[in-house]
Amino acid sequence: MDAPDHPPPSALLIRTATAHDAPAIAEIHVQTWQHAYRGILPAEFLSKLSVAKRTSMWDESIANGHAHVSVAEIDGQVVGFSALGLRRDGDGVLQSDELLALYLSPLHWSKGIGRQLWLTSRLHSMEHGASSVSLWVLAKNQRAIAFYTSAGFEAVANSSKTLDVGGAQVEEIRYTQQLGG
Repeated sequence: MDAPDHPPPSALLIRTATAHDAPAIAEIHVQTWQHAYRGILPAEFLSKLSVAKRTSMWDESIANGHAHVSVAEIDGQVVGFSALGLRRDGDGVLQSDELLALYLSPLHWSKGIGRQLWLTSRLHSMEHGASSVSLWVLAKNQRAIAFYTSAGFEAVANSSKTLDVGGAQVEEIRYTQQLGG
């Protein structure tokens, strides 16, 4: 995630992902989980994450269009991505999107790239009529929580849920942001 006071690199390009990007997205996804969730999720689980499986997952996601996937590119190299879709939990909130993923290669954290990816996703949601965007974040992922709160997200009261991820019970909290005109 990024600190808000660092401008993004001048060579940064944010664009809609293509199937060609799936391997790079998968590599970043696995790298970031292994780095960001160290000490939160079991080490054995993190070490067994598969780039090949994530490549297949992202290839399918990009192809079927259920999520709008954007990539951040510097000098032709994908360094991060975001995925935005309709809220998955169907809790009755109309015109609401969900930020399904926002990951950067750890080498590119705190450079303003995550902020630019979020702003691109936010604009996409607004252009498609969403009135809010929500996301789920692990309660112990303080770096991500700091990023999202600095970007204007607020925790939703009584929204926490417990999941089993890799054999560990972890708490997730929903954050949301209203998209005003």
